[in-house]
Amino acid sequence: MTTELCAYTCDACDIARRTGVTRIELCAAPLEGGTTPSVGLIRYARRLPGLRLSVMIRPRGGDFCYTDAETALMAEEIRFARVCGADGVVLGLLTPDGAVDETRTAQLVREAEGMEVTFHRAFDMTCDLGQALEAVIRTGCCRVLTSGGCNTALEGIGTLRALAAQAAGRIEVMAGSGVNPSNARVLAAAGVDALHFSARREREGAMRFRNPRVSMGGCAGVPEYTVTDADETFVRELLAALKA
Repeated sequence: MTTELCAYTCDACDIARRTGVTRIELCAAPLEGGTTPSVGLIRYARRLPGLRLSVMIRPRGGDFCYTDAETALMAEEIRFARVCGADGVVLGLLTPDGAVDETRTAQLVREAEGMEVTFHRAFDMTCDLGQALEAVIRTGCCRVLTSGGCNTALEGIGTLRALAAQAAGRIEVMAGSGVNPSNARVLAAAGVDALHFSARREREGAMRFRNPRVSMGGCAGVPEYTVTDADETFVRELLAALKA
């Protein structure tokens, strides 16, 4: 079973390497659901031996309906990911009516020629998952990340089974969202090709002085003195569960 860790930091990349995760999905901005990571983080991840690297291509948070200018920016980011030696890129584009944006997605798949392209969980925001799967296949993506249209993959396990059967080897189906050591084997048995997880933990930052009068993001309640990272024990337990 292929395993993929969603990594936001250097430390998370190191955990993936130490534990034997197959691939990392490299992202920034966890509170936005993941955006394109920095140049330095991409290069750091690429230097780690024994890890396949997929780079998130998402120019902003919010929805997945992009303008021509944003699509051009995504193409530029794909070209840079290739220069850095990435094995793949991760993206997802939708139309206003909740369908896969086949035209723009296919354009970016062509831009990524020579790299694997994963269509991310924008897929779960479509109005018809069966039709969306066929659309993603037509665009040339090699993989789709999905929770079966539910908040977690375990909740959507019936749909995951159906999608894996529908795919019939034409595209990889990777289950993600809420994947953990207690449900990894059940999800793997649903017929999917890979499991995606973040093993997310929030740890306190090193700042002792904290200014209560300033919010850098301008949004009350955002945990600005915590760091989103990966839990190595969680990762090891999940991998062990798959081998049991």
